[in-house]
Amino acid sequence: MALLISLLLNTLALIITAYIVPGINVSSFTSALLAAIVLGVINTFIKPVLVLLTLPLTLLTLGLFIFIVNAIVLRMTTLFVSGFQVDGWMPAILGAIVLSIASTALSMLVKDFAGTGKKRK
Repeated sequence: MALLISLLLNTLALIITAYIVPGINVSSFTSALLAAIVLGVINTFIKPVLVLLTLPLTLLTLGLFIFIVNAIVLRMTTLFVSGFQVDGWMPAILGAIVLSIASTALSMLVKDFAGTGKKRK
């Protein structure tokens, strides 16, 4: 159940990102859902390799190069999902930042909402 909620939150975060950032387009909810799945797979298997390979640059820039790695991952997602489009590197970098903020905010909102319920004894 937690995986499904996480997937839906990431889908919503992608839709919010496409709404806020010019140059990022999502054609439908299904495309956003597929993009969220592909993004999750890329984040799981490819992003750790990219982070390891770019570790010297990340250390040199005091961690700021992670935004570029996230933009690369976002651009890679467009290769696999036809209804998801990122029109350049600046929208990808800005989109990576907005996507991170939106995803974190939605996750916190759901945790707060789930945490306000009464616990059973």
